[in-house]
Amino acid sequence: MSQNTGYITPETLRQLVADGEIDTVVLAFTDMQGRLVGKRVAARLFVEDTIAHGAECCNYLLAVDVDMNTVDGYEISSWERGYGDMAMIPDLSTLRLAPWLPGSALVMADLTWLDHTPVVQAPRDVLKAQMAKLEAQGMVPYVGTELEFIVFDETYRGAWAKGYRNLQANTDYNVDYDLLASTRVEPLLRDIRVSMDAAGMYCEGVKGECNFGQQEIAFRYDTALTTCDNHSIYKSGAKMIADKHGKAITFMAKFNEREGNSCHIHISFRGTDGSAVFADKSKEHGMSDLFRHFLAGQIAAMRELSLFFAPNINSYKRYVAGSFAPTAIAWGLDNRTCALRVVGQGHGMRVENRVPGGDVNQYLATAALIAAGLYGIENKLELEAITTGNAYNSDKPHVPATLREAADLFEKSAIARAAFGDEVVDHYVNNARVEIAAYDAAITDWERFRGFERL
Repeated sequence: MSQNTGYITPETLRQLVADGEIDTVVLAFTDMQGRLVGKRVAARLFVEDTIAHGAECCNYLLAVDVDMNTVDGYEISSWERGYGDMAMIPDLSTLRLAPWLPGSALVMADLTWLDHTPVVQAPRDVLKAQMAKLEAQGMVPYVGTELEFIVFDETYRGAWAKGYRNLQANTDYNVDYDLLASTRVEPLLRDIRVSMDAAGMYCEGVKGECNFGQQEIAFRYDTALTTCDNHSIYKSGAKMIADKHGKAITFMAKFNEREGNSCHIHISFRGTDGSAVFADKSKEHGMSDLFRHFLAGQIAAMRELSLFFAPNINSYKRYVAGSFAPTAIAWGLDNRTCALRVVGQGHGMRVENRVPGGDVNQYLATAALIAAGLYGIENKLELEAITTGNAYNSDKPHVPATLREAADLFEKSAIARAAFGDEVVDHYVNNARVEIAAYDAAITDWERFRGFERL
């Protein structure tokens, strides 16, 4: 697909710097937690030096918890290893304007060690490795992510000061597809949409969702790496724009007991010649044999790879029957009760994986989708019968119930270790174990309310 307005070339950047229009370049990558991190580089230095040589950052950025605490158990980074540097190498094909940051451009980086070897545990590199395997078989992945969030009439600092309690959502009732109540947040939503378009994305539109204050802004699909890069930039930029509006938005998978924030991921393979390899009009449901093997691979590997779809303690709170978040590992045609919803035809023939929440690291989840698909294709797995009706009431296997269960499955998974390698598997299992230990040690409001007086 062609690039949209907003992308710029290094030559254009040099001119914008010379004209005084750009003074800062944000050099960024996505960390384990799915956050955009990096450096703001003086634009003159970026064009004179960083383009050619990159910039350094501490390797602990792929070895901390969500609070940025240094934690044990990582091979690549520790006190014993001295917490040395990685190099951020700008991928100039991602260079773009960042309209929500005055005078700024933004570029995504690949991470390497100082000897120029890749940091294989980096989320972007995990995805690129799976894309290379797919390309070797003559195929390219196309992906779209649908990311939901909740808007609050609070600032981020105000929400922090309240301990995230008693926050006022931007709407007072279910606004799914609503055009009235959603209008009060339209100044923010429009600012996000217009800004992201100006940063090279293709915004399709916005719609209200079920939870109070919940919205979804959708962007057109693209090749997997482009979509995942855009996802990180959008998620980070949307929070910055919300802050300017005196609002706060959360992408938590499950903020409260109502509907959670999903991140449905649509994926389809095409031949490197552009052919629609998932579609075959002569076959049942218009699905090619290759697509059926791909889908069978998703079902076979989903429980074992769930750590990459649901990476946090809170992720697993979404999986409630009748909540539009899936519990049954099954596939169906346009059936939102299934974990895998098949839709489209021709080049649009694809599967929507409904397991990820808004907290997902999209690089890792997309890498898992490709790996599971390749597992099914390479082993010519037979697709089980279609699930019709309410999959919540079916006898199909369930997604893991907790992060602990998902981490155990991932650690022991021959599929995961064959696809990603021991270095990657062990790295992300350790990340999960750190979160589990922190959660197990925490004293929650739930415990205090139940136990302070009455136990």
